[in-house]
Amino acid sequence: MSDRKKHDLRVLFVDDEAGLRELMQIELPRMGYTVTVCGSPGEAIRKLDEQTFDAAIIDLKMPGGSGWDVVDHIRQVSPETQYVISTGHGDMDSAIQAIRTGAYDFLPKPVSLFEISAVLDRIAEKKSLEHHNLALTKQLQRVEGRSDLIGDSPPMQRVRKLIDRIAPTDSSVLILGETGTGKEMVARRIHEQSERASEPFVAVNCGALPESLVESEFFGHRKGAFTGADTARAGLFEVASGGTLFLDELGELDKSMQVKLLRFLESGEVRRVGENESFTVDVRIVCATNRDLQDMVADGTFREDLMFRINTFEIHLPPLRERREDIPELARHLIARHLKRDVSQVPASILTPETIEVLQAHDWSGNVRELANALEHAVILSDGRQITPDDLPQSLTRKNRPRKADQAAAVTVPLETDRPRTLREMEDEMILRVLDKHQGDKPATAAELGIALKTLYNRLNQMEARRNAG
Repeated sequence: MSDRKKHDLRVLFVDDEAGLRELMQIELPRMGYTVTVCGSPGEAIRKLDEQTFDAAIIDLKMPGGSGWDVVDHIRQVSPETQYVISTGHGDMDSAIQAIRTGAYDFLPKPVSLFEISAVLDRIAEKKSLEHHNLALTKQLQRVEGRSDLIGDSPPMQRVRKLIDRIAPTDSSVLILGETGTGKEMVARRIHEQSERASEPFVAVNCGALPESLVESEFFGHRKGAFTGADTARAGLFEVASGGTLFLDELGELDKSMQVKLLRFLESGEVRRVGENESFTVDVRIVCATNRDLQDMVADGTFREDLMFRINTFEIHLPPLRERREDIPELARHLIARHLKRDVSQVPASILTPETIEVLQAHDWSGNVRELANALEHAVILSDGRQITPDDLPQSLTRKNRPRKADQAAAVTVPLETDRPRTLREMEDEMILRVLDKHQGDKPATAAELGIALKTLYNRLNQMEARRNAG
């Protein structure tokens, strides 16, 4: 058990013996735990109403009440808290009852520090595993649309060298680049080459979170903190503890959340929504944005002090049009991913020389993401065989676009056999057209469309879900 994980464990110790409480107040923090001691069931219940604990050690027999009252309250307001019953040697029936009601373990009195440390270590391991599983779930939910850092062009070599230098440190990193350039993959590479590689990597798109839930998503909440908070929940900072938290689209955070993020970077402490007590988490923050933070500072929409805190190191990720020599190898990897094969099973000859020429001539305003979509289109049309220019989307291959009058005629005179388009389909087409016009800049797209940025993200997510559903 590492010290990093011990510091994440918040312990409630309930016992009427003043000497024992004093001992725990001194010794448990020395072991790396955050501890709150209570001398009565009533006091413990009040503490449970104020904050969330990871573990509780509860004496069953106390003057003025029973430890069972504390157990019942834990099961009601904080079911994720692992509780341990402390019982006398002759009270084995109570120990058995405790296990049957969901206790993590029981400790016979008199209890030793060694026994307490051992059981808390096991609880911390269990908590760590739960967070790993949650982080893995979030990772799997985001895996669609990503590619590895492929390419040996000079710009990509510079990116790799910088990653190699900064990954072993705990310094904050700001990744800058256009939409679709692979900023999350850079963050993941930093994590994988750091000492935190065995701990969680959690990625979150700040722009896709509803404003009313951003604080809860980041820092968690206690049960009943707001309408709909039916259970207590760990926030992303807590889930990523020991590892790396990647904050994509950082420029979309409002000023109030910028203040809270700055406070965390300065103190390392978080506080769940609805709680009064803060606790420490050890997490490395890596941020990314496609926006110009200097301009945002100038117009007052981004805090200058936060910008200084997050960009100890800056990594500028080049757009695909500035590393065209990487496109053939990158395309082969993307094709392998779509075919669910190892890249070694995809020969370079799968792309004809004419196809490579077309790919390298395109400007790729959507960068790697746009290239991946184009190649998915091509693989489907080619049936997995050699890809020719005819298999690519027409937007890449047609040299002379029809005149606007011809385009209008084509739109206004559909074939009689065509199915009429739905309103949703026409809206989706308009959204994608404006998004392409702004080269993937979602804030600019939302502004031109006259809709909220959150609404734009929701519509794009719905389009992606429909496409994946087939």
